[in-house]
Amino acid sequence: MATTDRLRRITDAVRAAGTIGVAELAALTGASEMTIRRDLEVLAEQGVLERYRGGARSLLLRGEGPPFPLRRQEAQHSKRRIAAETAALIADGESVVLDSGTTCLEVAHALRERRLTVMPLSLHAVNALTGAPHLTLLVPGGEPRPAELTLTGPLTEASLAALRFDTAVIGCCGLTAGDGLTAYDLADAAVKRAAIASARRVIAVADAAKLSRTALAHVAPAAALHAVITDRDAPDEETRALAAAGVTVRKV
Repeated sequence: MATTDRLRRITDAVRAAGTIGVAELAALTGASEMTIRRDLEVLAEQGVLERYRGGARSLLLRGEGPPFPLRRQEAQHSKRRIAAETAALIADGESVVLDSGTTCLEVAHALRERRLTVMPLSLHAVNALTGAPHLTLLVPGGEPRPAELTLTGPLTEASLAALRFDTAVIGCCGLTAGDGLTAYDLADAAVKRAAIASARRVIAVADAAKLSRTALAHVAPAAALHAVITDRDAPDEETRALAAAGVTVRKV
């Protein structure tokens, strides 16, 4: 099992159980107990869990997503394909508001050499786009959340309300035809809604796992999206339901 897959499985197991022992995690993953102890140290440094002698206890609530550093390592190839397809849908000269999250960060890298005006909603993406040779970078106000560096709050929402973009590229924690686009964090959901309201076209980017998940905070119905870019493992039943709601779905 790859390290990233093992870390995610450990995270899910600890969160589901509340507390769990090293021996149980070793049996679950097929790794040695020494490897599991190293993995627990990594996850403890990321704030996912707390170590105790012989095991670990979760620091994540059931309704919370995994931390940014762990998500950044997941499904990287899929996220890069999604980013490339998204970039291909954006024409030179467009103005783009770019949401936070790991997939949107890959979109930022894919747009770096383009002639565009871009407002990122994450300091990770601001950093990725700083110094881009042909790109006009707009930075909103707001409060950056630790680790995520997502910009939220009334200053961010006011920055979005003052502008009109050609395209909004929106990330999500969950997306289904029935529940629409959802996020774990209420403040993040409010910024996503403001970004959608400020744009003529809305493209949602989501790896396959997001298309069978619903998070706490409702952002927008599926019908508010013009397109969804996902990977080829996205469930057919859900992609058909999104298409029936009038959304263009592209699997890459």
